[in-house]
Amino acid sequence: MRSRRVPIRLPHHMTRLKLLTILAALVAAAPAQGAVRGLGSWDPIAQRMVREAGVLPSRPAGGFGGAQRLDGAELNDAFAALSMRLGLPAVRVWGGHVSVTRFDALLVEQLGMSDVAQAVQAEAQRAGLRPGPRFGTEVVARELDLRFNHDSAHDAQELYPWEAITRAEAAWSLAIVLQWGHTQPEAVGPGSQQAYARDVLSHFVLPAYTRAQRAALRIAVSKVGMPYIWGGETDWAGSWFGWQAHGGYDCSGLVWRVFILGRQPAGARIHGRTAAAMAAEIPRSQRLRMDETQPGDLLFFGRARIWSRVTEANVTHVGIAIGNGWMINSSSQGVTIAPLWEDWRVKGFSFAGRIL
Repeated sequence: MRSRRVPIRLPHHMTRLKLLTILAALVAAAPAQGAVRGLGSWDPIAQRMVREAGVLPSRPAGGFGGAQRLDGAELNDAFAALSMRLGLPAVRVWGGHVSVTRFDALLVEQLGMSDVAQAVQAEAQRAGLRPGPRFGTEVVARELDLRFNHDSAHDAQELYPWEAITRAEAAWSLAIVLQWGHTQPEAVGPGSQQAYARDVLSHFVLPAYTRAQRAALRIAVSKVGMPYIWGGETDWAGSWFGWQAHGGYDCSGLVWRVFILGRQPAGARIHGRTAAAMAAEIPRSQRLRMDETQPGDLLFFGRARIWSRVTEANVTHVGIAIGNGWMINSSSQGVTIAPLWEDWRVKGFSFAGRIL
């Protein structure tokens, strides 16, 4: 059994179902503008919302075309419409297909958060983690809740970061931004999602690493932006432990990729494949509290506590500490970094284990 998908950052952040519930209520309350046809096979609520807001209309040939690639000219028009709602200058986008990471970077720029992304990028670079060129914008996009995974039954619908984004995926992210205007008094001011993300990421400061810590964390950081895939431990479909429908990682699969497939010496201390199996390998006498953690430690979450007998039911998530109150993990937003001081992580923390 692979590691289970866990909810992210409640109550500030919401699951895709909760977000869709909000979007559904907003669409139901919106004035009717005629019948909506051809919305695609999934996420019709988000597609309808961006269509009726004039941000991403149906294609001239008819229908929304959710499975079709988003064109740069369409995104340019979407940003023009969005900028009027946000009171921010429109970002110019040229024609041609837009990759997932390029879309994320452009939307982060449109939301006035490029400086935050640059600071995150620079800090990871300063710490010697060799982040990819889109690391900063991928982190910010996830802190803004703009990127979210399909449920495990639809893993095959995920996109690789380098693939052209579809209109349906773009509609999801754009609908989230539109939703801010309905649920937040100021879409871009104090108390907004941007202000929250800016505050959280202002604390992204990394420590000095040992050679072993740096080697392992470089592998982990290189996977930021990859989707969460149930049973996933590689960049491609197929798996060492059975089939994965798409390239990507579940929480323990990321740990497996970093330390075992990444041929790190510490991998010799890991034998289990699930979060619970890994946690069970840490003797009670060697379990660590949150304030005792160091970069490279495995962080376990669930109902178990430092004295508990570990089961598959009471340890349901694992991440890798990167230091100063941050971890890297694969959860509902795919592989990204996350602060450890947020409420659900504090309450859900079980214990840590040192393998480096």
